[in-house]
Amino acid sequence: MTTTAGTDAPMMLTVSDVKQLGYCARIVYYGYLLGGRRPATFKMDEGTRAHEEEGRRELRRSLRAYGLDSGERQFDVSLRSERLGLSGRLDMVIAGKNEVIPVDFKHGTAPPGRNHRYQLTAYALLVEEVWRRPVRRGFIGLIPLRRAVPVAITPAMREEVLREMREARRMISLEEMPPPTRVRGRCTDCEFRRWCGDLD
Repeated sequence: MTTTAGTDAPMMLTVSDVKQLGYCARIVYYGYLLGGRRPATFKMDEGTRAHEEEGRRELRRSLRAYGLDSGERQFDVSLRSERLGLSGRLDMVIAGKNEVIPVDFKHGTAPPGRNHRYQLTAYALLVEEVWRRPVRRGFIGLIPLRRAVPVAITPAMREEVLREMREARRMISLEEMPPPTRVRGRCTDCEFRRWCGDLD
């Protein structure tokens, strides 16, 4: 396991890294090896604005979409675990009577992909550690559709997220460039494309 210098704690990754690992691991590789994070794009800035607006609208809604009669909502929740070596900012947490539910908003209409489900699972791991209560499910909120898609947080998904985080730390530590995404259409507008000499 790659650790932070001078400690036994694992190297800190972000929940966004977990999402990108399922999209294209090279985004994570370049983000760390080039000494900075992924440059912000118009699409990212627009997504941030949409998330903020959705949080304000969410305050006026009931919890029926999440299968709850009652619960306490918290927005834009900062989460960090030295033990997991993971940090992130979650759009919303619902603390119910018997469970805590992470909710991640998406500015899109397509069904959530594998990378989004694993991102939510990473948030679930953090929420469990901070709240010390079980997380059995979460939701991905599709903002344009005003729809909450339920996601079961399974043991297999938890283990896969932890495995991918271990692999990411190894990749960064060894400076070993991963293969590109198999979905080459994702490369078209990628700001890291010029570093990938094997795409043309």
